[in-house]
Amino acid sequence: MAPSNPLANWERVGDRFYRKVRVYDAVFGEEVELENYIVAGAPYGGAIALYRDESRPYRYLDAQTTKSSVDIYSSSGKLINQINWEYGAIRGLGWSDKEELLIVSEDGTVRRYFGLHGDFTSFSLGNGAEEYGVRACRFWTSGFVALLSNNQLVAVSNYDEPRPKQLAPCPEGEVSSWSLIPPAYTLSRSVEVLLAVDKTVYLVDPTDAEDKVLQDGPFKHIVVSPTGRFVALFTGEGKVWVVSSDFQNKVSEYNSKARTPPRSVDWCGDDAVILAWEDEIHLVGPNGAACRQVAQKIDLSFAPYYYDGRIHVVPEFDGVRLITNDSYEFLHSVADVTEEIFRLGSTSPASVLLDSVDQLEKKSPRADENIQRIRSSLPEAVDTCVKAAGHELDIYWQKRLLKAASFGKSVLELYNSDEFVEMTEKLRVLKAVRDYQIGLPMSYDQYMRLTPERLIERLVNRHEYMLAIRISEYLRIAADKIYVHWASQKVKVSTADDDAVCKLIVQRLDGKPGISFELIAQAAYDEGRTHLATHLLNHEPRGGKQVPLLLNMEEDELALDKAIASGDDDLVYYVLLHLKGKLPLASFFRMINNRPMASALIESSAREGDMELLKDLYYQDDRPIDGSNVLFSEALNEDELQRKTEKLQLASRLLADSKDATVVLQQKLVLEASQLLKVQDALDKDLADRSEFLGLSLNETVFRLVRAGYGKRAQKIQSEFKMPEKTYWWLRLRALVAKRDWGELEEIGKNKKSPIGWEPFYNEILGAGNTKLASIFVPKCTNLPVADRVEMWVKCGMIVKAGEEAVKAKDVNTLELLRARASGPAVAEIDRLINHLRPRG
Repeated sequence: MAPSNPLANWERVGDRFYRKVRVYDAVFGEEVELENYIVAGAPYGGAIALYRDESRPYRYLDAQTTKSSVDIYSSSGKLINQINWEYGAIRGLGWSDKEELLIVSEDGTVRRYFGLHGDFTSFSLGNGAEEYGVRACRFWTSGFVALLSNNQLVAVSNYDEPRPKQLAPCPEGEVSSWSLIPPAYTLSRSVEVLLAVDKTVYLVDPTDAEDKVLQDGPFKHIVVSPTGRFVALFTGEGKVWVVSSDFQNKVSEYNSKARTPPRSVDWCGDDAVILAWEDEIHLVGPNGAACRQVAQKIDLSFAPYYYDGRIHVVPEFDGVRLITNDSYEFLHSVADVTEEIFRLGSTSPASVLLDSVDQLEKKSPRADENIQRIRSSLPEAVDTCVKAAGHELDIYWQKRLLKAASFGKSVLELYNSDEFVEMTEKLRVLKAVRDYQIGLPMSYDQYMRLTPERLIERLVNRHEYMLAIRISEYLRIAADKIYVHWASQKVKVSTADDDAVCKLIVQRLDGKPGISFELIAQAAYDEGRTHLATHLLNHEPRGGKQVPLLLNMEEDELALDKAIASGDDDLVYYVLLHLKGKLPLASFFRMINNRPMASALIESSAREGDMELLKDLYYQDDRPIDGSNVLFSEALNEDELQRKTEKLQLASRLLADSKDATVVLQQKLVLEASQLLKVQDALDKDLADRSEFLGLSLNETVFRLVRAGYGKRAQKIQSEFKMPEKTYWWLRLRALVAKRDWGELEEIGKNKKSPIGWEPFYNEILGAGNTKLASIFVPKCTNLPVADRVEMWVKCGMIVKAGEEAVKAKDVNTLELLRARASGPAVAEIDRLINHLRPRG
């Protein structure tokens, strides 16, 4: 049923309206005596943590009540989890913006609970926390500060990588109250702490403790506004001061006239302060001063609220949550668009548009009159109604405002309906999560800051999988993480056998895109269900996701096979490195022996820098030739003869027992290499002052001997090593040309035969620039065509000799071509040869 008046819960405080909306009734049962508990609420309407206040007496004692625990409830009072606590006194209870519960014990141990169901990580504050003890903690969305009993402050700024750091040394004295300014709102981008000591306040950061030089302390409460712009101070005289966070301007002052200081002081949004006693709260609101930051002393307006029992205040950035045994309420300032529509006497276009819907339902002609009256402002009126619908927690008024917006846009010829459609989507989502069974009563502004993705994460942590999937599909957000979380949870809690659980999970997730079976398998492995984890990994299509977990599970061969099947060389190599470091070498080689890809990768890698591994591989794989080649290569790289010889002897031993013809030939070559080294060593001793021959190849040795003038030694080596005659002649020719020993070459030319022919002599000598000597070898090249010999004469600069070669072949055309290239006396001689060949007329 619609409320009779949308203004029924409005209170004017200063120049703004505030309203207190009851969201849930009968939140906690009689078994939970809320007045005896410390309460901490997660931001954005999140879960509530309750811890028994040890300073309050128990009403009755039994086995259950004497057990200490931290109880986690939804905002609607639904028990989510109970954490048994046996780790000493709790000095800090807070939440991160990811809805992770932080519990800080007196000895400085911090437990970070994630997922709302008992999983946690822990770390220690150190820095003297165990010695002095933690006195209290203050939290912000991604960190907290702990106050030790010696007034030292320890800050943790990142829960994912906690690195506790001490802030600047604090002054001695009794700390009457303290608060912090989150890093996002400080110029230094590090947390700053306001510490009320004696009559003043100190601003403490990592490097300094600055005295703000106040004289009206001690301050019973000190609280920073959500945006870090203002600080509220409660003095011992019962006054509330609001000052700028730099303490340069005193914005306002309110005298509560209370003899007893409030139990807590909190901000309601950024421009009102909540004073909370046991069963009474005062809302101290702005009178324009806080908003304009005017430095003047003004007694602000306030609105009192009274309750039958203890009231707990949980601040949000846009209001406060008021929690009692009987109710959950949200107190916040009325949005400007809401005030524009609903305030008494409002004649704004949006208010007129809302009234038009009432007139339309009554079939009154005033509906059309209203529309015509605001025609020029109708688009703005529609937008205002849409925005106001978002700020309404009452479903009736949400529908009325959206209906007014729908009516207004139907009259307009051109209107972009995107915002209207998006708002209906958001309100449907908010309606679903605000339901009593879910208990996430977030406001529209909180939902926009939280984001739909993180809202879905919160639903998943509550195991509300069906609702999370429906919202994901409705908002077109990938749901793979939801399915994976469900499957992981099923693995943890199911008592069925591994095959049945695997079959159930695979059937449920069949066809779902983006599913990571690796994460599900990891959950199974963490639960000790290795068999189930292995079966689940068979359904993971990405080899890179399968392999690391298989290695952790010590399923080495399966991991290697999966890596090879993926075709990813890097992945295979990653597995091989892991196995090489883990297994004995013989076991490692046996594992890769029948896996060619793995063996090839190890061989390729070993060639780059691990010759010992390569030799072991060849030995294990019974590849003596390859193993001897490695030793032979190492021998060539050695500088000392003894080391070279040892390597060659090892290579020879590898080949000794084989009867294979190829291996026998290889062994013969190795022995010859060893013999050559001995010969070269003797040459170095006899012919050179230093090592010139050792390590050269046989060809290089012969070449260097001939060039150095030791032809007989070269010939002896040729004979000893049975060097082919052609090879020896080639080496001898090039060495003599390099030496420019033209006389020796001329003597060689007097021979009748050459194993390599005479053309190489011509080419090598001509290339060295001795055309005269080169020409000696032209007549010897009888196996070449006439044209080639003619060209050889030309290259030697002997045109006439070329002509005579052409005459022998009776080739007039070639003679005519030579005449064109001739000069000087050679022209007449070529003409004579031409006339000699031409028939006489």
